[in-house]
Amino acid sequence: MKTNQTRLELVRGLGAWAASAIVVGTMIGTGVFLKPSEMAREAGTIWLVFAAWVAGGVLSLFGALSYAELGAAIPEAGGEYPYIKRGLGPKWAFLFGWMHSVVGRPSSIASIAAGLTLFWSFLQPAVATPLFTLQIPVPFSEQPYEFNFSWMQPLAVVAIALVTFVNWLGVRLGGQIQVVLTLIKVASVMAVVIFGFALGEASGGTFAAGATTSVPRGATLAGFLAAMAAALWAYDGWNNVNLVGSEVINPQKNIPRSLIGGVAVVGGIYLLANAAYFYVLPFGDVAQSPHVASDAIEKFAGAGAASLLTVAMVISALGTLNSSILSGARVPYAMASEGLFFRVTASVHPKFRTPGGALFFQASLASVLALSGTFEELTNLFIFAGWIFYGLTTACVFWLRQKEPALVRPYRTWGYPWVPGLFVLGALALTVSLWIARPIRSSIGLALILAGLLFYRRWQAQRV
Repeated sequence: MKTNQTRLELVRGLGAWAASAIVVGTMIGTGVFLKPSEMAREAGTIWLVFAAWVAGGVLSLFGALSYAELGAAIPEAGGEYPYIKRGLGPKWAFLFGWMHSVVGRPSSIASIAAGLTLFWSFLQPAVATPLFTLQIPVPFSEQPYEFNFSWMQPLAVVAIALVTFVNWLGVRLGGQIQVVLTLIKVASVMAVVIFGFALGEASGGTFAAGATTSVPRGATLAGFLAAMAAALWAYDGWNNVNLVGSEVINPQKNIPRSLIGGVAVVGGIYLLANAAYFYVLPFGDVAQSPHVASDAIEKFAGAGAASLLTVAMVISALGTLNSSILSGARVPYAMASEGLFFRVTASVHPKFRTPGGALFFQASLASVLALSGTFEELTNLFIFAGWIFYGLTTACVFWLRQKEPALVRPYRTWGYPWVPGLFVLGALALTVSLWIARPIRSSIGLALILAGLLFYRRWQAQRV
């Protein structure tokens, strides 16, 4: 395949603040406001909930420390794609890119948009009222799958379309918007923390003397792993700055700083937020609440304050959606640039210098998923598919040190080889536990990933 010498390239327009905002802004989105309920149901005790948050934060930090070395040494568009290509070879890199572009990132974007509409349903409960319900038979199960369709699904599609359009207009605009939205979302979380402890009363909360701190499920290893998987959705996004490595100014310094600092700051914020939830609400209320943060605010400040902070949560979700869409489109763009993906995703807008084809391709798949799934279903699909390749990418730290010892590494992973090694083992344990817990959904996701090999053969043949 011939290279066009005048081909338009992406521009380095993301400074240190924008890079950090992508990390923090993607991580703080829907998870910290919605996932504590699922974690409480799965873990069964408050102590396992906090243990899951800590374990998920430490595992994410280990991943960030490993990715910092790769991002500083190989600051290219596509993040994991060029790392795996150099570490494991083009076929494994293609499988990552295929997973990311067809399953992982579209399901992540759809999940964030679905979470945004959950916030909106607190303000306008009517949008959550089912318009129709379908009973779908499930193989090997006596209970059919119940699919409810409401206005929440079309609203999620509208959000995806609007944010995609903003990012089509330019990476600098997307980066600037990300900084503003990140400041708003951090302020909204901290408002819950500060006012929760200042105005709330612990008499009815989980931390109250004699308060019930468990639900019938009880404390089990399976419950802890399920809770940690939910926490990892809230932490997810720390790697997004790597995806836009070719557009980060001074990537050798800004990528490691944004990764490590972002994960550390977000981990502290999450623990404080959960402490505030359990200070205000009984454990059982947290476990059953569809809007934990909003319910906590309503408990100590009234319905008006809850509505105001919920609007801030909607803005928070928009910030996460923005950074996810901004960074996610760079993978199909990078693959198509090499002739290994649908040709339309290689196009760069001549004026805005953004990967317009990849952005609209990504938005189309995410919209289909948003119409067909719920928040928890979509997040579980993403975690299973994504963490397979998070583990493989981190393993490339080992392989590249052996294959390319002369590669300039402005940053070297702290705690090597233990930190990346523990991350790889953690990623393996997580994916296996998700497969055991949700075998049908996980198997479908794996089948979609492996289906990419058929396209790989075709596109490889066309390149010869």
